[in-house]
Amino acid sequence: MIDDDKIARSKAIQRRTGKTFHVATRLLPERVRNPTYVLYAFFRVADEVVDDVDGTPPNEQRAELERIQRQALGEESADGAVLEAFAETRHEYGIDDEDVTVFMDAMMSDIDNSRYDTYDELETYMDGSASAVGRMMTAIMDTEDENKALPHATALGEAFQMSNFLRDVREDILERDRIYLPGTTLEKHGVTEAQIQECRMNEDFAAVMRDELARTERLYEEGVAGIKYLPKDCQLAVLLASVLYVDHHRLIRARDYDVLSTTPSLSTRRKLWLLAKTRYKWVWSKDPEAVFRDVASGFESDPSRHGPDPTEQPTIQ
Repeated sequence: MIDDDKIARSKAIQRRTGKTFHVATRLLPERVRNPTYVLYAFFRVADEVVDDVDGTPPNEQRAELERIQRQALGEESADGAVLEAFAETRHEYGIDDEDVTVFMDAMMSDIDNSRYDTYDELETYMDGSASAVGRMMTAIMDTEDENKALPHATALGEAFQMSNFLRDVREDILERDRIYLPGTTLEKHGVTEAQIQECRMNEDFAAVMRDELARTERLYEEGVAGIKYLPKDCQLAVLLASVLYVDHHRLIRARDYDVLSTTPSLSTRRKLWLLAKTRYKWVWSKDPEAVFRDVASGFESDPSRHGPDPTEQPTIQ
C-alpha cells in the first residue's frame, strides 16, 4: 500500500502540470485514482529531464533517465517519493516491465531526435510516450479482458498524444526545437521546417492540420469503441478524458487551424461544462460511443456540431 504522503505529492504534480487529465482522473474510483496520480507523476519526472530548458548536456540527460529507469524497475533503491511510489505501484499492479522500458526509450529518443519523416516513425515514438501509458492505465484498472481492451487503449493513448502535438506546435518548436508533424504530410502540402520555425501561418499549414486532425479523430473512434471493455467504475472517467482532449480540435478549427500564433487552451469553465454534460448524458446512456458522439464537438466530420458555443471563446495558453 502506497502511503498518503507519496500519493499527495504525486497528485500535486498532476494538478499543476496536467490540468485537463486531472479533471478526468478525479472521476476514477479511489482504487484507481491514487495509482493514476503516481503514474502521471512518474511520467512527468521523466519528461522533465528531456524538456529541460536550462541546457543540460545530452549525456547528463541520458544518465539521469537511465537512473530513473533502474529505480522504476526496482533494480536499485529509489531516492525520491515519486520513484518510490512508482516502483511500488509497478509491483503491486503487475505493470509490464516492457511498457516501462518502452516509455523510457521514448524519453531517451527525445534527446537526439526532434523530427519524424513519416507517421510510422512518429507512431513508433508514441508507442512508448503514449500507448504504453494507456497499457499501464489498463493494468491498474484491473481490466477483466485485457486482450480486448488493450488495442483500444493503445489507440486512445495515441489519440491523446496527437491532440497534444497538434495543439502545441508553436510551443514545441520555440521552446524545444521539436516538430511532431510527419515530414511526409508537411511535404505533401509544401510546408517547410523554416516556415514552422518562423511560425508563418498560411493555407498550406492549415491543410497539414486538417490531415492530421482527421487521422487523430479516427484514433479516437477506435479508442472510444474499447471503453466498454474497461471496468464499469472507470468508464466515465476515460470517456470524459476523451471528450476533453478532442475538444482541443474544436479550438484549433475555430482559429482556422492557426496554432503557430498562439497555443489554444480549454478554459476551466469549458472543462466543467463538458464534465457536467458528459455526466448527464452518461446517466441516460451507459454507451461510451453514443455519449462521445453526442458530447464531443471536435469532429469536423459532423457538421451539426459546428456553430456558436455558449460556454467559451477560444482562449490563449
